Amino acid sequence: MIQPLRRPATWDDLDEVPEGYVGEVVAGEIVLTPRPDPPHTRATSDLGALLGAWFRFGIGGPGGWIIHDEPRIRFGNDIRVPDIGGWKKERYEQPEKGPFLVIPDWVCEVLSMRTAKVDRGEKLPLYARHAVRHRWLLDPIAQTLEIFRRNDGDWLLVAVHTADAKVRAEPFDAVELDLTLVWGPPRPQEDEPE
Repeated sequence: MIQPLRRPATWDDLDEVPEGYVGEVVAGEIVLTPRPDPPHTRATSDLGALLGAWFRFGIGGPGGWIIHDEPRIRFGNDIRVPDIGGWKKERYEQPEKGPFLVIPDWVCEVLSMRTAKVDRGEKLPLYARHAVRHRWLLDPIAQTLEIFRRNDGDWLLVAVHTADAKVRAEPFDAVELDLTLVWGPPRPQEDEPE
């Protein structure tokens, strides 16, 4: 594990994050989170692939966005890592080294037992303070997608979608998203008692 530092953590300290963890700088400390489990990874990958095709590359959709998995983004003195981040092309600036300095227009956090408390409790107000315009919370186990829009410095819950819904979810509402493509194959049902 990372040894405690006698100074505030920096971008360069993230090079010491051990394999199997995501490292962030929070209030001057390195915070480690174990890499996600397969349902989380699948939902993140599948959502990113769908949105990337439509909105990054313009395949079947309008294009105009840059979308990254696990971008390291500077929010003031912190460096946080949303599961997926997206920038409108005209605002996007790729750093040569170090974290992204331009705040994304959209972030998505894929919830798990290990991350839900931080994703809802710490990151939600952080993203609002730094003017992220849209925020999604995706739960692959509960099969829910919560859509938030920044409104007067806080979050407005725009919609909650579940299970096999086909949705137009802002800011990507130009294309209909079939949520069954994000959840993966149905989980086996336990036998009902007779």
